[in-house]
Amino acid sequence: MAKTARDIMTPECNCIGEMDTVLDAAERLAELDVGAMPICGQDDRLKGMITDRDIVVKVIAQGLNPANTPVSDLATQGEVVTIGADDPVEEVLRTMTEHKVRRLPVIDGHRCVGMVSQADVATNLDEERVGDLVAAISAAP
Repeated sequence: MAKTARDIMTPECNCIGEMDTVLDAAERLAELDVGAMPICGQDDRLKGMITDRDIVVKVIAQGLNPANTPVSDLATQGEVVTIGADDPVEEVLRTMTEHKVRRLPVIDGHRCVGMVSQADVATNLDEERVGDLVAAISAAP
């Protein structure tokens, strides 16, 4: 039975560099067939997250050129919501619920080592806990 974030995470952390463009990020998202990706700095630290929705709403819809817009312009303001690799699954659920996030970067020290998605939770935990998470994330503020 899964006990920690490391037990249920997808064990790859494909980052986009903070100086890469939004177009680079869109191409990587498509290549990896994912909807979100961590933004990592040259110091290998997590700087934020970029989602396919960010690209549409904050770049395309605003008339910005994705080829000229650095992903750092879209990095989450403030601290990025993360989970420690060895944190218990209950903490993963609490963090996802509290921050209403569907994807959570997993860090070991300061390095991103994986991602926990709503799908990872669904495939590793019982239906009741999954249902509670989906309901909490989907609830209107």
